[in-house]
Amino acid sequence: MDEVTDATFPTDVLESEIPVIVEFGAPWCRPCRAIEPALIEIAEASAGRVRLVKLDIDGNLGTPSRYGILSVPTVILFIGGEARETLIGPQSKSRYERAFAQHIGE
Repeated sequence: MDEVTDATFPTDVLESEIPVIVEFGAPWCRPCRAIEPALIEIAEASAGRVRLVKLDIDGNLGTPSRYGILSVPTVILFIGGEARETLIGPQSKSRYERAFAQHIGE
């Protein structure tokens, strides 16, 4: 999973040709670490159709503020520069799959 910053977010996420799943989290966040394997599996199963990145909210204050991130983990699927799906708090792998399926296919 690649990391993005406030500086790289516009290019890496908003201008991406394919959908991007962004995990807004922090190194101290245990639920963030807990959901990462599920997100990685989803991204690997959809290789070439979606990209997975994470943004550390402690080191990058601008982007989380812009998207109203108040708790972590928050996972947002961006397509064409727009936030299409937002899931707040830890979710099951199947919940993430259902949320993203219509956008990235099966």
